Amino acid sequence: MYSLNNIDIKQFLSQYWQKKPLVIKQGFADFIDPLDENDLAGLSQEPSVDSRIVSKTLESWQVSHGPFEDINQYCLGAWSLLVQSVDHFIPEADELMRAFDFIPHWRMDDLMVSFSNKQAGVGPHLDQYDVFIIQGKGSRRWQVGLPGNFESVRPHKDLSQITGFEPVIDQVLLPGDIIYIPANHPHNGEALEECLNYSVGFRAPSQQEMLSSLADYAIDNELFNERYTDKELVLRDFSGEIKLQEVARFRLMLQQLLETDQFSNWTAQFLSQSVEKQEFEEQDIQQFTDQEIAEKLKTGVQFFRSPGIKAVFVEQQSSSIQEFIFYIQGEAFSVPLEDKELVIDFLNCPIFHLKNANVYQSSIFFTQLVTTLVNSGYWYPDD
Repeated sequence: MYSLNNIDIKQFLSQYWQKKPLVIKQGFADFIDPLDENDLAGLSQEPSVDSRIVSKTLESWQVSHGPFEDINQYCLGAWSLLVQSVDHFIPEADELMRAFDFIPHWRMDDLMVSFSNKQAGVGPHLDQYDVFIIQGKGSRRWQVGLPGNFESVRPHKDLSQITGFEPVIDQVLLPGDIIYIPANHPHNGEALEECLNYSVGFRAPSQQEMLSSLADYAIDNELFNERYTDKELVLRDFSGEIKLQEVARFRLMLQQLLETDQFSNWTAQFLSQSVEKQEFEEQDIQQFTDQEIAEKLKTGVQFFRSPGIKAVFVEQQSSSIQEFIFYIQGEAFSVPLEDKELVIDFLNCPIFHLKNANVYQSSIFFTQLVTTLVNSGYWYPDD
């Protein structure tokens, strides 16, 4: 397990999160890489994995996208192999990402891992999201500046860079060191030797993305079908004129939509979905009956959460709610409210075992839920 050191979480959230960059020296003491460059190269061969190689020879930049059958032909000059969502495939990488769970799970996106040779990088650039970058083996020099107006350049159609930022941080990171870079802060990293870096990225959905998702949700669930009415229609001089009170009526209709329980349900569904959604092959998932799962719970068998899986739920305020609902990968699950505490304990534990063996008898709903989650590939028993 990975445990953060040398950071005051409350101080970080109040003084640094989305405000200014920070270097955390030896954030992980005696850091052990959860994978090596060979593992990373193997992942880049998989069609379901998002990977790319950014290389620079003299002043010429190239970007090549995976999957790669022969990775060596793209590794020219100073080059970096970057692979997205490694936490979905490597349990140890998932553990590394969970070390940052003082940030809500729904805010977390994925763990991007890169391997670079000497002098490699992707050039100075901006990201629209916050990121913690952990230094694995080797070393890398990081320069980070403050937000500003920078000239954008594209040395390659798939590579966006900037020019002219002044660094406020200029440090060499060694294994176990961490750098936090807020969104829209210019930065540049250059490998000083062969090195591995682990980037914990955070999702920051735009209004456009939310509106698109909400519209899909409404269509799929046949929601928000109230139609516009205007019983107080008045005569006007120009038939093409839209009165301000009519604009206000449209605004009110949309505001009323945002205040419904369905909007809360959409929020949880939307935020439970990974950008790189995992696909579980049914033939690879062992199926269990409720009775088999009940026996495993009774005997204290451990249940492991699959890498990359996160469950989210909306804080409940109404006392009239009779069930606890949570979402995984956009799918809703529910249990009676009296099982909420036990279910939250299960969802929050990467490795779970039932401490009270009598619970499986008194809560058939919990047993059924565990069976469903295991048969969906989201959790698996240790046997």
